[in-house]
Amino acid sequence: MSAITTSIRGIVDGSRDSMTHWWRRVLATPAPLIASAIVVGAGAGLAAVVFRWLVQTATLIFTGTTDYSATTGHPANPWVPWLGGAFVILAPAIGGLIYGPLVHRFAREARGHGVPEVMYAVARRGGHIPGRVAVVKALASAITIGSGGSVGREGPIVQIGSALGSTLGRITRMSESQLRTLVACGAAGGIAATFNAPIAGVFFALELILRDFATRSFAAVMLSSITASVVGRAILGDHPFLVLPAFRVTQPSEYLLFAGLGLLAGAVGVLFSKILYLIEDVCDWAWRGPEWLRPAVGGLLLGLLLFAMPQLYGVGYPVLEASVAGKYTIGFLLLLVVAKMAATSLTIGIGGSGGVFAPSLVIGAAFGAAAGEAIGLVIPGLSGQAGTFALVGMAAVFAGATRAPITAGIILFELTGEYSIILPLLLAVIVATGISRLLSRDTIYTRKLSRRGVDLSAPALPALRGVSVAAVMSAPPPSIHSDRTVRTALAELGSSHRRAAPVVGVDGKLLGVITAADAADALATDDGAASRAVAELTETVTAVAVEDRVADVLDRVVDAVTTDGMPVVSDGVLVGWLAPADLLRAAAT
Repeated sequence: MSAITTSIRGIVDGSRDSMTHWWRRVLATPAPLIASAIVVGAGAGLAAVVFRWLVQTATLIFTGTTDYSATTGHPANPWVPWLGGAFVILAPAIGGLIYGPLVHRFAREARGHGVPEVMYAVARRGGHIPGRVAVVKALASAITIGSGGSVGREGPIVQIGSALGSTLGRITRMSESQLRTLVACGAAGGIAATFNAPIAGVFFALELILRDFATRSFAAVMLSSITASVVGRAILGDHPFLVLPAFRVTQPSEYLLFAGLGLLAGAVGVLFSKILYLIEDVCDWAWRGPEWLRPAVGGLLLGLLLFAMPQLYGVGYPVLEASVAGKYTIGFLLLLVVAKMAATSLTIGIGGSGGVFAPSLVIGAAFGAAAGEAIGLVIPGLSGQAGTFALVGMAAVFAGATRAPITAGIILFELTGEYSIILPLLLAVIVATGISRLLSRDTIYTRKLSRRGVDLSAPALPALRGVSVAAVMSAPPPSIHSDRTVRTALAELGSSHRRAAPVVGVDGKLLGVITAADAADALATDDGAASRAVAELTETVTAVAVEDRVADVLDRVVDAVTTDGMPVVSDGVLVGWLAPADLLRAAAT
C-alpha cells in the first residue's frame, strides 16, 4: 500500500512541477510582447467591427438590404427596381470592376482566402506582412461579399489582424520569433471578435497559424484574443451565434450515428477542398485577359448562379441558421451543399477576396441537417433533431477541410454555448479529421501553398532534407547529476556559460534539463532551495533520438529557446546535443 501511495505522490508531484514550469514560462513572457499583444487584440477587435460594417454597407449598396441571402424569392434592388431580381447577375461583375484593379495594383496578396498567406508569412517570412494588406484586404473583401461573392468574413479578418500584428511588431523592432507571435495574436483576435469565441481564437492561432502550442506564445495570444473579444462584445453585444433546441443522447448506440456523420462529413470537407482548387485551375486555364479584369468577367457567371439560387449570395449565415432550424427539405439541403461549393469556388477562382471558413460551416450545416432529417425518417425517436446534426456537421466538415480538430470542436461549442452536444461533436470531429488524413495529404489551406511548391511540413533549409540527427549533432554539454544541490548546479551552469544543462541519473540516463532561470528563481523565492536536489527542479523534456531525421524535429529544436537546443539520446543515454547553431552550420556546408 505504501508503494502505491509513494507512486501516486510521485505522479502528483511531477504534474505539479510540470505545471509550475509551464506557468513560469507563461509569466516570463516579455512585458513589451504582452503590451503589444493587448494592443494588437484591441486593434483586431475594432477591425472586426469595422469590417462587418463595411460588408453590411457594401451589401446595402449592391442589394438594398443588409443581407440578401436572408430574403425570400428574387426581390429587386430598390436602387434599380426596373431590373427586378436579375440585378444579381450584374452585381458581382460591377463589384469585380472595383476590387479587381484595387487588388492587382496595391496588394496581390489580398486575393483569395487569406489564411494560407498568413501561414506562409509565419513559416517562411518571419512574420513579415505588408501593412497595406490590411487596408486592401478589408476593402476588397467587403466589396466581394457585398456584391454577391459567396465567401466568408473570417479569412479576411484573420489576414487583416495578422497584418496589424506584423506592422506593430516591425515598428517596435520585435525579434523574429516575437513578430510571428504578434501575427498569431492578430489572427486570434480577429476570430475571437468575429465569432465571440475567445478560446477558439487562441486555438485557431496556435493550431493553424503557428502550428504549435509553445508556452512562450500562449500568454500573448490568449491576452490578444481576450482583448479582442471584450472590444467586440462591448460594441456588438454578447450573444450566442446559434440557439439550439434541447438535446441529449439517450442511447449509447446514437454515438454510432454521429461517428458515421463525422465519416461522411470529413469526406465532404475534403471534396470541398478539391473542388475549390479544381475550379480555380479551370478559371486559370480559361482566362486569357488582364488579371484586373478577370473578376468582372467571371462575375457574370457567378451572377447567373446567384440568380438561380439567391441563398448563395454573400456569407450565408441566414441560410446556415435556417438549416439548423430545420426549415429546408432534404433535397434542397443536398442541393445547397453542392451549390455552395460551386459558388465559393467560383468566387475564389475568378479572383475574389474572402474566406472559406464560413462556407465550410454553411456546407456542414446543410449536410448535417440533411443527415438529421433522413435519420428522423428512419428512427422516429430522433425526429426534430436536425439542428443538432447540423451543428455536428458544421464542425465535422470544417475539421475535414482544415484538419484542425481542436479549433473545430471548441469554436462550435462556443458558438452555441450548448454543452450537451460536446461528446457527439468531438467524436464526429475526430472521425472527420482521421478520414481527411486518409483521403488527402493537404488541407484546404496548405493545398494552396503546396501548389506553389511550398511544403510547410518540410524544413525551411532544403540542405537538411533527409539528414539524420546523428550527422549534425554536437557533443553534449557537461551533465549535472540528479543528486547535486541546486546551488552547485547554478555554479556549474555559470561556469559553462550556458542557459541549461542536462540532468542524468545514477544509471547515466537522461532525466531532463535544468535551466539557469529556474534555478535562480528557486533560490530567490525559496530560502531552502539551495540545498534541494537538482532532481526536484529538473524539467522533463522530450529528447531527440539519435536516429531521428532533422526534418522531423526542426521545429522543436528552434522552439527550445530556453534550453539552447535539445538533448539527443540513444536508448535513454545522453549522446549529443542539437542546437539551432548545429542546424545552420550543417546547412552552410
